[in-house]
Amino acid sequence: MALFGFIGAGNMGFALMKACYNTFGKNEIAYYDTSAEKCSQVLKQFDIPAEDNNVSLVKKCRFIVLAVKPQFLPGVLEEIKGSVTDQIIISIAAGVSIKSIQSRIGFPVKVVRAMPNTPALIFKGVTGICYSTDSFTDEEKDIIDRFFNSFGRYEVFDEALMNAVTCASGSSPAYVYIFIEALADSVVALGIPRDKAYVLAAQTVLGAAAMVLETGEHPAALKDKVCSPGGTTIAGVKALEEHGFRNAIMKATEACLRRSEELKL
Repeated sequence: MALFGFIGAGNMGFALMKACYNTFGKNEIAYYDTSAEKCSQVLKQFDIPAEDNNVSLVKKCRFIVLAVKPQFLPGVLEEIKGSVTDQIIISIAAGVSIKSIQSRIGFPVKVVRAMPNTPALIFKGVTGICYSTDSFTDEEKDIIDRFFNSFGRYEVFDEALMNAVTCASGSSPAYVYIFIEALADSVVALGIPRDKAYVLAAQTVLGAAAMVLETGEHPAALKDKVCSPGGTTIAGVKALEEHGFRNAIMKATEACLRRSEELKL
């Protein structure tokens, strides 16, 4: 019996599988995806053949990772519900509640609802998780802890905040990529070669994020340290405020939250 069974081997499923492979080993992983191309990719990378179907996967694994898009989850749950016994379900489907999963399985199976993000692919992800109200054993919690730490770091939340977690970390890497691209474009216009512009912009984001996490200082305090009176940085910050930079981020969060709530099953 394998420890983890992955239903779905897309971008996120593959990223989590890669982390599990490094942490738990090849023999603790099983998977299935309806895409032959994705299954071939996993086979090529990890030398693990796909299961025949989702039902055979569920029967041989202790933890079932639902790594499919929310709109496909009802069909998957309908398919596997007769095979789930005492397995623990780990769902990364945005907007899908623990209660909804348990209802479709047909009994109060243990569920961990999670929202990881794509930097998990390079083990730099951050994940928000919440547990169903069941009593998880110390061994189960230890395995879950190792699982989520294998691709970054994680924080535990009340389920009522999970849609907000999607806004904070699940979707926001896209905003950061847009910022990096825009900053690079702006300095390419000033003559900096594009390849060097991307390095400057991306490394600056990486370094600034590390300053927040490692110093524990408030982002505003760190920002103030860069803004000399009458200097270049405060001029740039003033322009960002005038053009609604902060408000644009807040509006993006509001839109993300609305969409998360629309995805409820």
